[in-house]
Amino acid sequence: MSKKIDEILKNTACAKTQEADLENVYTAKLPSITKKIVKSLESEFSLDHVGFPMVPSDESIFEIVELMRAILFPGYFGEQELDRPNVEYYLGSKIIALYKILSQQISKCKMHDCKDRLKVCSKCTAVGKIEAINFINKIPELREKLSKDCRAALDGDPAAQSADEVVFCYPGFFAVTIYRAAHELHIQNIPLLPRMLTEYAHAKTGCDIHPGANIGESFFIDHATGVVIGETTVIGNSVKIYQGVTLGALSFPRDENGNIIRNRKRHPTIEDNAVIYSNATILGGDTIIGKNAVIGGNVWITRSIAAGSKVIITPDESQRLIIDQKKDKQKK
Repeated sequence: MSKKIDEILKNTACAKTQEADLENVYTAKLPSITKKIVKSLESEFSLDHVGFPMVPSDESIFEIVELMRAILFPGYFGEQELDRPNVEYYLGSKIIALYKILSQQISKCKMHDCKDRLKVCSKCTAVGKIEAINFINKIPELREKLSKDCRAALDGDPAAQSADEVVFCYPGFFAVTIYRAAHELHIQNIPLLPRMLTEYAHAKTGCDIHPGANIGESFFIDHATGVVIGETTVIGNSVKIYQGVTLGALSFPRDENGNIIRNRKRHPTIEDNAVIYSNATILGGDTIIGKNAVIGGNVWITRSIAAGSKVIITPDESQRLIIDQKKDKQKK
């Protein structure tokens, strides 16, 4: 028996030695591979961030979102039970935490765009503090807007049983919450951070809202997945859209050198009380969907639709687009 044990131990030791030798062979190759990667950083189109200040990390974005939601909706998120006597202390602590991380991350984003990138810029640090306070000062107004968005969800979806359900469960409401906060930072000309916030919401909900879009009050996105709202989109009050809706751009204009011309209105305008059903695609900066218009599912629109119109696709094989207007009917 002892001979068998000795033989097993010997074979095990031999196998471990072979494994260690093999590991050394492979790890010996890594320094040369590292040198090749470093060499590739010299390429004009290298995707690296070497020599630039750090920008917000995924962890800091998550923390900012959680702090914002705790402040915007006290008592909904977190493990602490709130009552009137302790809510001020609770909010005070959360606001201080948000100010610290937000001012730090805004400063990083400002430094990234600063001419003096290779060292800490005291001006950017000061701007971070000022802009963080400016944003936090907008929170009461943001709460009012989100309250109206929540009410729009309750009014627009018979499946919604309560405001609590909307706040806890509706991905569209989550995406709009992050958008409204990011939009305020976008207005404050904070680089990177607003887009990082909305892309965080995009990853969680499948709803892609650019922070530059202008969206009015009482906005409701039902189901949310696959919604795209472009940067220069303008949306009025009490608009309701469903999953898969795209508010996008047509082909981009270019200059004489072939470069995309930026800072033009590329996305549509949706006026008050419009309803846009699932998978509708509406494109172009000159396209206006008029007040009280109803856009049916799966339509493709690249020109303006008059107020009060209904646009649908017929269910027959011809797949005709019908625009039903108040005064007359046009078939295309």
